[in-house]
Amino acid sequence: MTTDIESGAGAPAADGRKLVITWLTLVAVLVFAMIVLGGVTRLTNSGLSMTDWKPVTGWLPPLSHEAWMAEFERYKAFPEYQKINKGMSLSEFQGIYAFEFAHRVLGRIIGLAFFVPFVLLLLLRKIPRSMAPRLALLFLLGAAQGGMGWFMVKSGLVDHPDVSHYRLTAHLALASLIFAALLWTIFDLLRPTGERRAPAPATVRRTGYALLLLIALQIIIGGFVAGLNAGFVYTDWPLMGGRFLPEDFLHMQPLYHNFLENPGTVQFVHRMVGYAIAAAAIWLYLVSRGWGLDRRLRLGISWAVTLVLAQVFLGIVTLLHVVPVALGAAHQAGGMLVLAAALFVVHDLRSEQAT
Repeated sequence: MTTDIESGAGAPAADGRKLVITWLTLVAVLVFAMIVLGGVTRLTNSGLSMTDWKPVTGWLPPLSHEAWMAEFERYKAFPEYQKINKGMSLSEFQGIYAFEFAHRVLGRIIGLAFFVPFVLLLLLRKIPRSMAPRLALLFLLGAAQGGMGWFMVKSGLVDHPDVSHYRLTAHLALASLIFAALLWTIFDLLRPTGERRAPAPATVRRTGYALLLLIALQIIIGGFVAGLNAGFVYTDWPLMGGRFLPEDFLHMQPLYHNFLENPGTVQFVHRMVGYAIAAAAIWLYLVSRGWGLDRRLRLGISWAVTLVLAQVFLGIVTLLHVVPVALGAAHQAGGMLVLAAALFVVHDLRSEQAT
């Protein structure tokens, strides 16, 4: 059975399809940049420098010395300044403010880059009818992400000067979902209409799905690692504090709290799932050989295993160097590239089943 997109029913002409693909690709690139910049904001401890949220009027930073001083005085009233940054200079405050301000402005740019072309392309009937509800939902998810970001920041403006790692993880997960949904839609549009191919073996399909699920799980665990600053707890490898299991692995009660609140346990799980992803990617590559799979699918699998192994290596290097900003941001970017490659593979596998 084919969908409207696959059969061409309700689909735009070729030039309109290319226009929609170009638009969505631009938005996906901006979302990718947003996720990486969010990681930089976290690593530079900049996220709490802006203590209010002005979703409509917050396009401009303070433009005078007096305005900067007023913003700095507002920051001084909150726990991060009082407990961590007491005595910092105005120029130091401006340095962290810049990252958070850029993060918020980029979010607004993404909103406009999606909404304005969406309305125009709808009016011009360039968007497939079957795809319009999906794109409208994507816009709503983007709007919700802005609210989730402020909900996260608010958790750090109380007694404890750090955002809730649960809210940070939700923020990252929603951003990743938006990125993935954009890519999936682009892949739908890129798929040649009327294409017919023999389905891949069940082992290949199951391994591809398992790889994507593991990557999604790892992104969530990565949010916990970032929110708990777990990457700074053990910085040796392959052991943790000279042991396979960290000394504080299950020291919290009840035991399940360790997997939610214990930085050592969370880092251990992050490592183990990383190894599982590497094993799944290598196995996918091996079981896909010799079956005469479509060239596009074989290329996607090759890219997936390459990016996974590069990401594992980058994660180890980042850990051993105690998570410098540049390496931490690169690791976050690598995670999104790995997600994109696995999505491409699974999309191609599902497309084969739909023919």
